[in-house]
This record gives sequence, structure tokens and C-alpha cells, in this order.
Amino acid sequence: MNGALLGLVALGLFTLAYRFYGQYLSQKIFSLEENDRHNIPTPANAYKDGIDYVPTHKSILIGHHFSSIAGAAPIVGPAVAAIWGWLPALLWIVIGVIFMGACHDFGALVISMHHRGNSMAYVAGQVMGPRVRNLFLIVIFFLIWMVIAVFALVIANLFVSFPSAVLPVNFEIIVAVLMGLLINKGGKSLKIPSILAQITLYIMIYLGTKYPISLTPWLGDNALMGWMLFLLVYSFVASVLPVHILLQPRDYINGHQLVVGLFLMVTGLFIVRPEVVAPAINLTPKGAPPLFPFLFITIACGAISGFHGLVSGGTTSKQVPNWQDAKPVAYGSMLGEGLLAVLATLAVTAGFTNSSDWHNHYASWDAANGLAAKINAFVMGSGRFISGWGLPQDVGETLMAVLIISFAATSLDTACRIQRYIIGEIGEATGVSALKNRYLASFLAVASAFGLMMTSDGGKGGLKIWPLFGATNQMLAALTLLLVALFLVKRKKGKVKTNPWPYIIPTFFLLLMTTGALFLNIERFQAAGNGFLVTLAAILMAIQVWIFIEAIMALKKGLT
Repeated sequence: MNGALLGLVALGLFTLAYRFYGQYLSQKIFSLEENDRHNIPTPANAYKDGIDYVPTHKSILIGHHFSSIAGAAPIVGPAVAAIWGWLPALLWIVIGVIFMGACHDFGALVISMHHRGNSMAYVAGQVMGPRVRNLFLIVIFFLIWMVIAVFALVIANLFVSFPSAVLPVNFEIIVAVLMGLLINKGGKSLKIPSILAQITLYIMIYLGTKYPISLTPWLGDNALMGWMLFLLVYSFVASVLPVHILLQPRDYINGHQLVVGLFLMVTGLFIVRPEVVAPAINLTPKGAPPLFPFLFITIACGAISGFHGLVSGGTTSKQVPNWQDAKPVAYGSMLGEGLLAVLATLAVTAGFTNSSDWHNHYASWDAANGLAAKINAFVMGSGRFISGWGLPQDVGETLMAVLIISFAATSLDTACRIQRYIIGEIGEATGVSALKNRYLASFLAVASAFGLMMTSDGGKGGLKIWPLFGATNQMLAALTLLLVALFLVKRKKGKVKTNPWPYIIPTFFLLLMTTGALFLNIERFQAAGNGFLVTLAAILMAIQVWIFIEAIMALKKGLT
């Protein structure tokens, strides 16, 4: 099978989905055109404060949202799931994105906008009651706690492994702040500054290659810890600054960087036209868990991800100036992430020179599941695609390495900002008003993650609970879909013409997959003698069942 043909089919399906299914959701399910026609203000306009509630032009907001959701996960997940073959991975990505992931992100954004731009936990409290709100807060805090601790470790490792990336990635922060100040003045076109930012970034990539920055000469074996502390301090600062000063322009720059990277990869794919050397289906890879249900939690962000709902309903919903902008920002951005996941799958299945190289790389689950193996396979394969432009493969690999680090960093600082909101909501739920202070909440977000990191030598404590990330993330996605479905049922009972089935069907599918994955994980952890993870997995399963029961009770009581 030719990789270019597979890429073309996926791109065509995504284009049709945006044109037709996305429009169906926008007009028939959520009636966004009606909201704009009746001049119903969005939270960004109604509660504008210049810090979190900031009406933002669609082009800038798409870059911010796209970069926030498109971290390393849509690359890492497909790079692991390819061990089961290219066909299951591509089918789940394409079908999952169109009918689940993009719908999930779109729905989470819209229902958050209907609730003052607040989080899914707040919306759950309004739709299903305060008990469910508290359960959502527990799940969200746990998920973001893991993300901050592990992503700080991952990025620090990448800085140590790729010192040439340190200069361009961090210089981008300075450029972003300058652009943020320009945005704040208003009335300034960002076209020229954004072009200059991209040119400067590529110059920094060259200079970074010539003059790599390493902390090892000063800190020795503590270099990794030094970078982790640096990243946590940066995340604190980024989470308390007004969103338009750093996060928006940084993500805007990264959005352009990703568009350039996707363009080079897609066009390079059509130039090189590589043959897929991986098997279509590989049901019995050595040491791997069963394809069902683990495929659906291994590829998360590339198909559907609970973390995306936190971005949609935590940061983006406070910045959308018009209701109809929700479609390109949420549904469109998720289709873009799906394309990245497709390219990642092709990079690790068609990017190898021959079948023997692929089988050597994916000899076992442990070999494919290592972080270095995931990233190296993607960087190598995508570098081969970009070489179709005549660029040396090592230059293409450097571009991809910087892209991965940049997007992992945007996920980290966005996660810290989301955790600040969640801690504030915990303060509201418990009556501890001090937790609403953004400085204290941000400090607690960073400090709690640092505490988790330090439960193991070298700051690797987050890895202790990381085996639960996939199931937890997809569980939250399923519960968010359930929340959107209940919201639509409530509107239908209120005589608003709508159809909740586009959310009810994926809700039950994903609940089934996550319940199965949690159950099998409990068996695996128990066999490994890991009582700690067994307990956590059992608690998560109990919370999922509890929320589902609460949803049924809410319907019966007429609360929805």
C-alpha cells in the first residue's frame, strides 16, 4: 500500500467532514448561527477582564487552541499503536476524529460558552448536580497533575538529548512576548510580525545547531533536574500572565510552525510516495495488550482526548468572540490534529526503508513503548518525507525535533493554566476563597506536580502513575461526551429542536472501551504486584460508574 494514497484519502475525508458534518453540528445541533443573529454575547465579551476573558480574533485563537491540544501525544500515541498494524490505527484516527474527537472538542467548547466559559466540572454541577461536579474536579485534577509532572520530565529529557533545540525553543518565548505586547495595543496586523517570527525561529534553529546549550557542564548529573525546575517556573509565570501576553502569541507562532511542518510532510509524502512496510494488521505483537480495547486508549489525542475538553472548556471558551467561530476553532483544529496523527502513523509505518527495519524497531511492546523509540521513529520517518524537498534528512529531523519540543511545552503551560482554574473551582466548592487567587492557585498547581515528581529519584515520580493516563484521559472524554449529550437532552426538553444522538452513540462506545481498559489494567497491575495502581484504577472505575448513575438519576428527576 502506498503511503501517499492513504494520506490523500484521510485528507479528503477530513475536508468533507469539516464542510458537511461540522456544519451540521454548528447549525442543527447547537444553533450557533441563531446565537449570533440574536446578538447573544459570548463569555469573552460578556465577562471581558483582560486576563482570562479576552475576545480574540479567530485566526489567533485557532493557533492558540490548535497548539494547546496538539502536543506530543498525537505523535506518540500512533507511534506506539502502529505495533498492531497501520490499518487499525488509521481507521480509528479517521473515524474517531470525525465522529468523536472533533465532536467532543466542539461540544465541550459550546457548552462551556453556555456556562460563562467555565470548566467541564462546573458544567457538570449545573447539569447533574454538585456531587458530580466534585467527582469531575477529582478526575480533572488527577489528570492534569500527571500531565504537568510527566511533560516537565519529558521536555527536560529532550533538552538534555537535543541541546541544539534549547536556543530556538526558548528564544520563541521572547518573540511571543513582543507579539503579545503588539496584540495588546490593538489595531496592529500580525501578518508581518508572524512571518518575521517564523524566519527568526529558523535562524535560531541554525544557531542552536551551531551553538547548543547544555546545563551538564555546570550541573553535571543534576542537569535534568535543573531543566525541570526551569520549566516549572516558566509554567507558573505563563499561567498567571494575561493570556494575550504569552500563551496566545506563543501558540500563534507554534500554530504557523505546525502548519509549515504539516505542509512539508504532506507535500514530501506525495513527492517521495513511500510504500508502507508495516503489516496492515498485527494482532499478536510480543508482550502487547489486546488491540481491543487498548487501541482506543493508546491513540488518544490523535482521535479523541479528554484533555482537549479541558482546553475547550477551560481556556478557549473564555476567548471566542463569536459563537460561529467555535466550529473552525474546535472542530477544525481537531481535524488538523487528526491529520498530524495520520502523518505520524505513516511516518512510523512508511518511513522505514524496509520491512525488516520496521520489525526490528517493533520487535516487542516494550521496544515500541519507550519514549525514545516513539520519538525517534517519528523524527526519522518524517525526516524522510521532508527529504523529498531536497533538504538533507538530518535538517528535516532537526525541524521535527524542535516542533515536538515546542508543542510539548505549549501543552505544559496550558495544563498549568487549566490546573489554576480547577484549583480555583475546588476553592469555590469547598468554601476556601483563597484558592481563587490566581497566584496561589498557580503555585499550588506547580508545587503539587513537583511533589509528585520528587517521589522518585531524578524527578520521575509522575511515571509511577502514568500507566493510568490513557484510560483516565479517555474516561474523561467519555464523561464529557455524556455531559454534552445531557445538555442537548435538556435543550430538547425545553422545546429547542436538536438531536442528542451524535453525542449519545460515541458516549456509550467510549465508556465501553474505557471500562474494559480499566478492568484489564487492574488485572495487569495485580499480576505485577502493583497494589497502588490497582487501587487508583479501581477508584477511577468507581467514579466513572458513579457519574453514569448520577446522569441517569438526573434524567429521572427532571434536572436535565
